[in-house]
Amino acid sequence: MPKRTKTEVKQIKADSKEPKIEAKQTKVKPLVGEELLHKVKELESLSKEEKARTCGYYTVNKNGLERINMIQFLNALIEAEGIDLDSHAEGKGRGGRSASYRISVQTNGNLLIGSAYTKQLGLNPGDEFEISLGRKHIHLKQVGAEENIVNTAS
Repeated sequence: MPKRTKTEVKQIKADSKEPKIEAKQTKVKPLVGEELLHKVKELESLSKEEKARTCGYYTVNKNGLERINMIQFLNALIEAEGIDLDSHAEGKGRGGRSASYRISVQTNGNLLIGSAYTKQLGLNPGDEFEISLGRKHIHLKQVGAEENIVNTAS
């Protein structure tokens, strides 16, 4: 085998390299809303990945490979159905826990009614209640609540 110069070796290496395949970055706008729901119903025989791709929920990377964006697809479906999964905390704060309608007696013997309940009832600091005890229940009746109902009715 004949000895080659550096220039010839570089030329051979350059010629032997495969040309880079550039993926076309054609952006397909994903379907949303009623259009998305209609298309998904149309494609009921396909897998969820195929449905997502057909509805435009995919990207093409620089190597030309497609990547299905399932999370975006499923979120778009949920939104199109009108389901709101995000909590909307009223007032200030970070939301906290949701009301379970159960409380436990604390170690000091107190029963604490959380802010979730007081906000639902529209109670304000300083509102007073009468306590009525039954055999296995406790009733709280807001002081002045009947007066407010009578006054607003007349």
